[in-house]
Amino acid sequence: MTQYASFVGFVRTVLIILLIYYGLKILMRILAPYLMRYISKKAEKRFGQQFGNYQKPPQPKHKEGETVIDKMPNVDKSSNKGVGEYVDYEEID
Repeated sequence: MTQYASFVGFVRTVLIILLIYYGLKILMRILAPYLMRYISKKAEKRFGQQFGNYQKPPQPKHKEGETVIDKMPNVDKSSNKGVGEYVDYEEID
């Protein structure tokens, strides 16, 4: 047995779809500013948490004018004698 859609049912379905479409369109036009404000505040908060530590200048651990050596140079560096002979460079006129 085959069932056919009635014209009234078809028109009713089209009207419901149009009503939902225009209803959502009007509702989004009203709610969009609030939604965008919420999203921007959330992104600003996340951005502030991520980069908040870089805004503060580092506090010095020593007094101004004091000489501080962070790392002592290695003394055990020796030149490799087996590389070759050193030749002075002289410019010829």
